[in-house]
Amino acid sequence: MGYVSNSPPQAVNGWNRGSDRGCRRGLKTERGCTVAGEDRDAVVVPASRYPHGYASVRSFGRTDVHTIVAVSDDNLPVTASRYCDEVVRVPPSHDVLAYRDALLGIAARPEVRTIIPHRPQGPYVLSKFYDAFDRHVDLVVPPLDTLKAVHDRKRLAEIATDAGVAVPETRLLEDAVDWDVDRIVKSRYNLLVDEYVDSFGPGESHIAKPTYHFRASEVLDTDGIRAEMQHEPIVQEYVDGTDEYVFGALYDHGDPLATFQHRQLREDSYTGGGGVYRETVDVPELAEAGRAILDELEWHGLACIEYIEDAETGEFSLVEINPRTWQSLACATRAGADFPYWYWLQATGRPERIYPEYEVGVGTHYLFGELEHLVSVARKRSSLVDRPSLSSTALGIARSWVETTGFDYLHLDDPLPVVRQALTASSGAVDRRIE
Repeated sequence: MGYVSNSPPQAVNGWNRGSDRGCRRGLKTERGCTVAGEDRDAVVVPASRYPHGYASVRSFGRTDVHTIVAVSDDNLPVTASRYCDEVVRVPPSHDVLAYRDALLGIAARPEVRTIIPHRPQGPYVLSKFYDAFDRHVDLVVPPLDTLKAVHDRKRLAEIATDAGVAVPETRLLEDAVDWDVDRIVKSRYNLLVDEYVDSFGPGESHIAKPTYHFRASEVLDTDGIRAEMQHEPIVQEYVDGTDEYVFGALYDHGDPLATFQHRQLREDSYTGGGGVYRETVDVPELAEAGRAILDELEWHGLACIEYIEDAETGEFSLVEINPRTWQSLACATRAGADFPYWYWLQATGRPERIYPEYEVGVGTHYLFGELEHLVSVARKRSSLVDRPSLSSTALGIARSWVETTGFDYLHLDDPLPVVRQALTASSGAVDRRIE
């Protein structure tokens, strides 16, 4: 194992606007604010059943920051954590306007300094309604126009090309009916909202997760696909990849404060997806590809970029960008890349205190994601990806648990989250994820 380290970033002149905002009831100190009584500066972590919210809560457990976990279900594993200081019930994030109003209510509390974007709707809500939130808290999110470009995978492919980053040829469904190549069909947008799709109302949102694989000889059912996707999706040329990677980053108006990489050893489906078993790496060519596109965008805030290594060319081909914390965040924090706390430092005007380094060779598992992978082998079919043996897959998963003992939810110093997840998990939850 080794460490990836960069020189500490310098404070950006004039950037600290609002950095004293959280000291409305006390005096600013090196670590934050001193306030009356037992009050502490607070951060809002909008969490879900996925483990990245818990990774953030554990991160702040090593500080004097009060963690407010905003959830639509207060029986989630993260709410059982010893590091969760407070739980606030909010509407489901798919109800964009109700979700916005609930977060604004929490943001108005005088001790709250910032909100970390975790949910898919989070960056959209925080960017679109930035002025309303800016009255109360300091946010590190991209402008709405930049976010739109990233959410639109067709536009993002054009931006990647301009930045010199490899990307599969991308067409709208209507332009790919007679396209004679192996291809995949997926949502044009990371998030379906009224800003992107006319048929959606102001408070509606939807995530079109399915990705369909087609051989060159297969005919596309365009009407059926449009009906299911609820918009005009994209078609991309299929890239036969050797490995999938994540490039994570925290940027300040076009300047990188911290970056991170991991290789996905197993995804939640054998056909690809979110990493459920990963290992930190340091690949210069991946860093070059990740920075190139974020530099082109003059990015601001968190970003998770997914790449696939093209088996034919060896290039890192862009899959998508998620403008928030990522599902496998625990791999980064375990390796020392403390993005939740680094986001806090940036939001509170102290980016010079970020020391961006992490250990290479650190692996972690998302246990229930591993189960989802196993279920995908049993139930899912692809015309482009060979399905592995169920028995060999199960054996490989078990062996990896012995060889790599880092887990997202399983911690001896905080056992209740994994206990709660084990008690509440059901086959229905797995079914909903893979269908």
